[in-house]
Amino acid sequence: MKKKTVLNFLIVAAIAILGFSLTSCMNDNYEPVPVKLNDINGNYRARLVTSQGGMFNEKIIDFTAKDSIITFGNFPMKEIVRSIVNDPVKADTVLAHLGKIEYKLNFKSKLNPEQNVVELTFEPKILSFQMTLDGVTKNVSVLMAAKQKGFFVGYDWSMRFAWEAEKITVEGVDLTPYQSIKYEIPISIKN
Repeated sequence: MKKKTVLNFLIVAAIAILGFSLTSCMNDNYEPVPVKLNDINGNYRARLVTSQGGMFNEKIIDFTAKDSIITFGNFPMKEIVRSIVNDPVKADTVLAHLGKIEYKLNFKSKLNPEQNVVELTFEPKILSFQMTLDGVTKNVSVLMAAKQKGFFVGYDWSMRFAWEAEKITVEGVDLTPYQSIKYEIPISIKN
């Protein structure tokens, strides 16, 4: 009988401790830390969702935000190259020899204290690079555009934004037919 009483006591104690720990987590007095414009600066790890037509691709990427510029040290080039080169084997060869392509995405920031966010208005630059296909080096320009604002969110200190590759030009000639490539970062974590 004593064993059963001790066991019941331990169960009741465990439930009580669990109840206290859960109520301590339910703090209704949460005060957000007000976000500042320079809080954006830093290194980020992000989930990038790329879509073109009905095809989607996800990968984890890193980028840096500093002085109104987001810098991708290794911009994802797969969809761009595969838009230019239809043969998957040749496209993979081009990608293997391309190396890392850096891209800088300019933005203007505006503080929105009511929402505790920094709004980002993007001013994309053209992404220019050279690629070699069948022994011939070609100059490529990708016209980037951002049709919506991005946000640095004070609640979780993350950045969220999207942009797209509107047009690709190879050796001065627009690629046709071409479906725009959309890039979306629904969440990023500041390192």
